[in-house]
Amino acid sequence: MKEKITKTADEWLNQLTVEQFQVCRDKGTERPFSGKYHDSKEPGMYCCVCCGEPLFSSETKFDSGTGWPSFNAPVDPEHIRTAMDTNHGMQRTEVLCARCDAHLGHVFADGPQPTGLRYCINSVSLELEKDEQNKV
Repeated sequence: MKEKITKTADEWLNQLTVEQFQVCRDKGTERPFSGKYHDSKEPGMYCCVCCGEPLFSSETKFDSGTGWPSFNAPVDPEHIRTAMDTNHGMQRTEVLCARCDAHLGHVFADGPQPTGLRYCINSVSLELEKDEQNKV
């Protein structure tokens, strides 16, 4: 596993936009259908906006109809971690970047096979490294 990245709030604020900080560091969320990747079909690798860790491949992306980018599996299970989230009177499973602890979104057990999982991820927490060779 890569070295853990830890920064102060001020260091993150100097690196991220206000919206990126609010979602990734303060565990916020973007409005549905507002993110730049919710309907993107470009091939590539979705990486953590905070540390660049590869998180999800466009090959596992699907349209869940929820308004957020959805994936059925991470590129490597060790690149993410999960935690119980009981905010807003709900019990959900939060998805975080394992390398820098950025809040990415949540995972639900209502996705397509073969995993049956839906990783519902905020666009603002991701940066797409486009695969120019396989561009549609």
